[in-house]
This record gives sequence, C-alpha cells and structure tokens, in this order.
Amino acid sequence: MKISYECGPCFLRQAREALDLSTDDEKLKMEIIGDIFEYLSDNFKCGVNSNSTGSTIHKLIKQKTDCKDPYFREKIESNFLALKYLDDVKKILDDDCLENYVKIAIIGNILDFGAFTLDDDIESVIKKSLKKDLAIKDIDEFENSLKKHDKVLYLVDNTGEIVFDKLLLSKIKEYTIDITIAVKSQPILNDACMKEALDAGLDEFGEIVEIGCGTVGYVDSEISDEFREIFNAHEFIISKGMGNYEGLTEIDLSTKDVYFLLCAKCNTISRDIGVNLHDMLLFKNR
Repeated sequence: MKISYECGPCFLRQAREALDLSTDDEKLKMEIIGDIFEYLSDNFKCGVNSNSTGSTIHKLIKQKTDCKDPYFREKIESNFLALKYLDDVKKILDDDCLENYVKIAIIGNILDFGAFTLDDDIESVIKKSLKKDLAIKDIDEFENSLKKHDKVLYLVDNTGEIVFDKLLLSKIKEYTIDITIAVKSQPILNDACMKEALDAGLDEFGEIVEIGCGTVGYVDSEISDEFREIFNAHEFIISKGMGNYEGLTEIDLSTKDVYFLLCAKCNTISRDIGVNLHDMLLFKNR
C-alpha cells in the first residue's frame, strides 16, 4: 500500500516510541530524529511504499542506538498477559461457530496488551466486540477454502495477539488442514518472532517458519528465498493485521485464496478498503 499524508505523523510517533525504548541518551535521540527528518524529506512522496518507509526508520533507530529489540520487555509482558486471559476467553466462546473464532483473532488485533493490566476489564471489551458484526464477512468463502485446501500459510502479527490466534488455529485444525505459521526473523516493533511464537505455544498447531527479515508488515522484496518458496507453494493464505495487508496488496495474489483478518485502526487503511474506522474485517482478495 502507498503512503498517505497521515502516515507522516504516524511514522514520527512510532519513531519517538522506539527511541524512548532504545536509549536514554537525549543527545543521541536528537541526532537520530534529525536523520529521520532528513530521510522523510527525501523519501516521503506519493507512490512510496508505507511498509518499506517504516522499516527503514526502525532499522536506522536500531543501528544508531545499538538496541536490536527495543520492544523486548513489552513483547514478553504482552504474551504473558494474553495467556492469563486465554481461559476466560474460551469460556466466553459459548458459540462454537467459525465466525466467533475469527472474531476472537481479530479482537486480538484490536487489543493493545501493552496498555492493559490485570486489573482492566478486558472481558467486557471482548464480549462487546464479539457482539459486533464484521463489516466485511467473507465467512462462507473462508470456510470453503478451509475445506478445499490441504494446507494453509498463516501470517501472524503482534505478540499478545498471537495468543488469541491459538483459538482460531485450533478451530482450523478441525478441518484436517496442515498449518504453517510465519513469523519475523528479526525484531521489529512488537511483532512476533520465533521466540515469542514458541513461548505462546504456536508450535502446537503447525510448523513455525521465519520470513527471512524484520520488516514492518510484509515487504516482498525483503523476504528470504526459502520463505518465497513456502509462500509460492501455498494457494491458501491467512493474513493477520494491517501491516501484512499493506504489504500483500502490493503484489499479485490472483492465483491464491488470501484472507485478511484485521481491524481498520487508521484512516488510510479504512479509505483503502472502503470501510469505517475501527471496523472488524474478514475479506478475501478479489
């Protein structure tokens, strides 16, 4: 997906957050934010890929601060907190229909586990979201793909969220389909890497593979040759989150059944898809 004017403030917000997590050196922060201003001045233009731009900014921060994983503590805490709620979420899922499992996976995308504490009423948030209709609901097509294919590639998104993915993964297993779960190879934001996926127990549901890079979302030019073979070998793909949507819409998916599960959390994404802000979505590539 291409950047919009609203991506500019978002890049800077993320950069400030990553800098604060990476170093306490105020002089270094000034130097780096100046470098980011310079980079954006040269590269923030219509037609530029949003994921590549964000990835470059975070790579610069990691190189300059020598902090390889700014979100290390936040990722551990997010998984821990989500696992604490998992049993309660299972109880809330009193209706065993596929759509509710899809909603739970999307609710995981909505919840910012780094911002929650054990004292927060997360249960009410989940119950309210379960009652909310999906703004786009290609659930019948999704189930047909589960029945038609013998394997699926599942692109995960954030830590914390991946714990809720476990419920949908368990439902998918009922269709006797082999699951390959794709994670980032290097840390980026609070995205799940191999360690976080293993800590969350995703290996119970299928083989976990790395995409060969640590980019914001999916960036086709950065994935490894090994992962490209895996990607090309799958006709059925489940994509979680906005970052993967932004990247996958840049490539030809016409020969594949690709389903996007996400909450439209920014205006740029909402406009691109044609939905309202905060809508919950399950839709197939057209």
